[in-house]
Amino acid sequence: MGYYKYVAKLWKRPWDDPLKELVKKRLIMWRKEPTVVRIKKPTRINRARSLGYKAKPGYIIVRVRVRKGGLNRPRPRSGRRPKRMGVYGYSPHKSSQQIAEERASKKYPNMVVLGSYWVGEDGVYRWYEIVMADPEHPAIKNDPERMWISGYIRKIKKKIDINKIIDKIG
Repeated sequence: MGYYKYVAKLWKRPWDDPLKELVKKRLIMWRKEPTVVRIKKPTRINRARSLGYKAKPGYIIVRVRVRKGGLNRPRPRSGRRPKRMGVYGYSPHKSSQQIAEERASKKYPNMVVLGSYWVGEDGVYRWYEIVMADPEHPAIKNDPERMWISGYIRKIKKKIDINKIIDKIG
């Protein structure tokens, strides 16, 4: 077996003996960090490489924290009537991984998301690492394997307000 197969085998059960203490320490450290953090190296090199990551300029790894559960909010202390408290959860119809990718692309709008993978979770949060690439970077533009990233156009869904269009016309 090669190196990446051993790494993949370890990450199948991260709470077992070899990774147990390391994962615990990391989660304690990650809780204190902001929600979206750019990191130097991927935690799971095998997954990052399979998603298209290369250790050269133009590629970045971003760790994103997402709250687990039904998205219940803590109850506001004052100022609103009970109906508007927003305490009850809502279902976003998206996976937490997709939410993490959206947060990363919002923080780094000039980058393209290549993919993401799970790196840890505790009772409150899940952490994902997102592999991103800069489509305008010369290292990516000149790489024959990754040239397709340069031709990628980011599609942003926008709601068109019909009343605004009518006001402009009329």
